[in-house]
This record gives sequence, C-alpha cells and structure tokens, in this order.
Amino acid sequence: MFYRLKTDFRLSIITMLGASAILGITPFAIMRFLRGNFVAGVVDTGILFGIVGALAYAWITGDTRRSGLFLAVLCCSGAVFVGAVVGEPGLFWLYPCLVTSFFLTSPKIATFINIASVVALLVHGMAFNSDLQMWSFAATAFVVSACAYVFAYRNDDQRRRLEHLATIDPLTGVKNRRSMDEELKLALYSADRNRTSYGLALLDIDHFKRINDTYGHGVGDQVLSELVAMIEQNTRKTDQLFRYGGEEFVLLLPGVDSTGLRAVVHNLQQVLRKYMHCPGGPVTVSFGVASLRPGESVDAWLARADAALYRAKEAGRDRVVFADQERGELGAAAGA
Repeated sequence: MFYRLKTDFRLSIITMLGASAILGITPFAIMRFLRGNFVAGVVDTGILFGIVGALAYAWITGDTRRSGLFLAVLCCSGAVFVGAVVGEPGLFWLYPCLVTSFFLTSPKIATFINIASVVALLVHGMAFNSDLQMWSFAATAFVVSACAYVFAYRNDDQRRRLEHLATIDPLTGVKNRRSMDEELKLALYSADRNRTSYGLALLDIDHFKRINDTYGHGVGDQVLSELVAMIEQNTRKTDQLFRYGGEEFVLLLPGVDSTGLRAVVHNLQQVLRKYMHCPGGPVTVSFGVASLRPGESVDAWLARADAALYRAKEAGRDRVVFADQERGELGAAAGA
C-alpha cells in the first residue's frame, strides 16, 4: 500500500483528500443536521460519500484519471452549493477545492472547473453581503488558482523528468531494469486476471567485451543503440524492450502463444544476423526464450529464460534456445 502511495502521485493526493474529507467534513455535516440545516447537511454527506467512493474506485481499479476528475468536479460543485446555501461561512470551502483541483486533474480542465465554480457563485450572488465582498472574493479566488496552477505545472514537469530518469536507460532510450520489474509484475497480473499469454526473450550480444576492448566503448555504445533500433523496428508497439544490464536486454511480448513466440524470435534473430555490424564484421545475438507458465513468479520466469540463454551461449552463441527445448535441439536452433 505504501509503495503505491510513494510511486503514484495522483493516488496519494486522492487518498489525502479522502482522509481530509472524513476528518474535516464529517463534523460539519453532523453539526448542520443537529442545527436543523438539513439541506447543507445532505450536501456535505453527499460530498463525503462521493469522495470515499472515488477513493475506493481509485485504489481498486488504479484509474486515477477518472477518479481525480470526478473528485475535482464534486468538490468544487459541492463547495459552490454550500456557499450558495450557507452564505459567507460556506465560501471558505471553495479555496482548498480550487487548489486541490490542479492536483486531481490536468491544468486545463482544473482551470475550467475553477472558473466555472467562481462564475457560478458570482452569478448567484446571494452568498455575498456586498459587491465589494463579491469582487474581493473573485480576485482572491483568481490569485489562489493562478498560484496553484504554476505550482502544479512545475511540480508535474519535475515529476515527469524524475520518472524519466528513474525508468529510462540514458544510452539506449529504452526502459531500464527498475521499469522492467514493474512491467513484469503487471504482466503476471494481466495473465492471471485476463488469461493473456506472455513471452519473454532474454538477449545477449555475443562477444561484446571483445568489441569494447578492440574498438573502444564508443563503438560498443553504437552497437547497443543499433540493436535497440532494429528490435524496435521489427517488433510491435505493444512489445516492450528493457535494458537488463550491460549488453543484455529483455523483450516482453504480450498476447503471443508458443508458436507465435517462436516465429517472432527467429525472425528477429535473422534480421539482427543480417544487419548488425561493427568494424570487425557481423555482430550476432543469443536468445533465451520462455513463455509464462500459469502461476509462475517473475523470478522463476526470468530464471528459465536466463538458463536458456546460458545454454545458447554454451552451445556456441548466435542461437535461439527456448526454456522447454531439449538439448538435442540446439543444433537445429543455430540454423533456424
């Protein structure tokens, strides 16, 4: 639970809002019912249940975009309604809503929601004691929204940059091992819930150390970048490539059965064998391939692919070896 809160910014905001709603709105709802102000009490109760429902939806489905938008609209419209019913004391509820909306949804949508909320109160007009108070409220609401917009925009930009640095390999531009761990966990979840089949190929550039030692790391880096470009050109957009470490890469292929997996990997091997070159000549790649088994863990899945890759290296490199393939078939794999 705490891991999701640390890694999903919008979910943490929704959770914080839900907790704040329970602690902050509940006493006012009870107080208004006790004082006989049933309309405002019902509104407060409706807002409270809406926030709690959206919070539960976000945690269960992981869809923070829809739940965030719903919460932004609910809170701002509820604050407007409370302000219109209660009058001046209810106006203060709109200020935190104006700020929070920028963290629950996109800046453009939040700006529209905030403007609509303020305009609605201005058009109603009954919540204000004078024109001076009304326009003072409008001015302060605008300043609050503008400051929240700037802060949210800069925060979102910095967060995207940090996420990019944390999940992308700077040399090749593909996702790194940290991102791979998350995607493989999601693959297991999807396979269990939706019965989606998955294949995994562990790739290792043959004699890569020799390339680095002979021609320098600059040439080695070019070989890595060329490998990534060729794989991306010859795989689907739904397939995901990760740099596992050094010259090793992991290719995750969703929605492929064993027959399709074999065809994809063998075709990829032929393409790399034909077009991958360095100053010393052709560059070859060894493959260890494994289909996900029902109920299998990520570690076990990777271990089977790694064992297959080891067998490919042991048999002479430039081979595709499948995790369930017998050792007697390795000779055929070399020419496949």
